Amino acid sequence: MVGRRHWIGRAFDRTAKILLGFGLFRGPARYLANSRFAWSIVSRIDRVRGVRAKSRLLSLDRSRLPSHISIIMDGNRRFAWSNSMNTVHGHSAGKEKLKQVMRWVLDLDVPYLTVYALSSENISNRPKDEIDVLYDLYIEGLNEIALDPLIHENRVRVNVVGRLDLLPKKVREAIDLAEMATQSYERFTFTICLAYGGREEIIDAVKSLASEHADGRIGLDSIDVNAISSRLYTSSLPDPDLVIRTSGEERISNFLLWQIAYSEFYFTDVHWPSFSRQDLYWAIEDYVSRGRRYGS
Repeated sequence: MVGRRHWIGRAFDRTAKILLGFGLFRGPARYLANSRFAWSIVSRIDRVRGVRAKSRLLSLDRSRLPSHISIIMDGNRRFAWSNSMNTVHGHSAGKEKLKQVMRWVLDLDVPYLTVYALSSENISNRPKDEIDVLYDLYIEGLNEIALDPLIHENRVRVNVVGRLDLLPKKVREAIDLAEMATQSYERFTFTICLAYGGREEIIDAVKSLASEHADGRIGLDSIDVNAISSRLYTSSLPDPDLVIRTSGEERISNFLLWQIAYSEFYFTDVHWPSFSRQDLYWAIEDYVSRGRRYGS
């Protein structure tokens, strides 16, 4: 009987994924996924379906699961607008969602999680009032991280990368606090990209190489993939295996341009605050089903 229930559940999941591939179903599904109705019942349904999907994933050979998951957390504002909420509440809901996703990733024993929190373009293009709200949320979140039992019990090292000099002093102080509180941990690594741009990161790496070459510390023949990778903000991390983007957008938006050369991508229509545990498991199951070729 248990096996039959699992078979029915898997068949239901597969059918849903196939239907969502068609625009006729995807539009209404996107609306429902981000509605107040979905928000009120998703936790109940997600608990049952999540347990089933988690069991399937944990039964797999660990080498088939991604070791490094990166997420472009998109859709806070659209989530707020679709629910007649102020944008501030959308960003706040997004912050709380990240806490949940961190727990789900830790439960699967995935050692690396990287999230795109704020791009360098956001700083110059978004209204100042909105950016100030985001800064306050980052400070609040980083201060919570420094004390969070989940972080310390799982020995999660916090790493913040980007052009941090663009951030206010109070945000940089919160970053220092979170990083110092977790600097001795090595079991998991949680990286937050703030004031980050992939092109800017590559430019900074090239500048570093050019300076070293001018000083005679490195020859032209020594400049290769490894030389550039070792000078990126994320030099201590493996490249992402799986990149997830929420809210229906199917673009990279200047995120980890060098590192994601051979990553697998998963796009979902769900806005970030509505992203569920089942959505995460679907993304990972989709990743497991693929044959990675690394450019070959």
